[in-house]
Amino acid sequence: MILETERLRIRHLTEQDATFALKLYTTEPFLRFVGDKSLKTADDARQYLLNGPISMYQSHGIGLSLVEIKECGTPVGICGLIKRDTLDDIDIGYGFLPEYFNQGYGYESAKAMMDFGRNELKIDKIVAITTSDNDSSIRLIKRLGLNFVRNIEEPEGEPALGLYEITFNS
Repeated sequence: MILETERLRIRHLTEQDATFALKLYTTEPFLRFVGDKSLKTADDARQYLLNGPISMYQSHGIGLSLVEIKECGTPVGICGLIKRDTLDDIDIGYGFLPEYFNQGYGYESAKAMMDFGRNELKIDKIVAITTSDNDSSIRLIKRLGLNFVRNIEEPEGEPALGLYEITFNS
């Protein structure tokens, strides 16, 4: 799957993206808001890609994809539709390198992915999850048109995990 927006190209992740994945998945914001995937080496990242996004492409036809700047091919983050075991509906997920925050790449890629899900895959509801302290993600989720439904996890001493959703009219 390749999607293009005005500034971005969105394509499936491959094993060759392991170095980028290692860099992204070990940034402080990713570790804080998404979680530690225990990636210490490029080989760890390659295994994660094989067992995570690449496996999900094969089993569900969707998954996290690489987001790169169209003009120069620089990878800036990931974005995609995900089928999580813990959620009934398809989830929009994303993460970007901190140096590319606040440049509109999250919105541009997530909007394109949601439009693809709605128009091409005929998905009628998309959800998102984020922690209650992830203000920038909450702003993006709301800008995408998703509304808060409820907290699905409230670990003691930790920020609650909120569920957001949007339902498309058929």
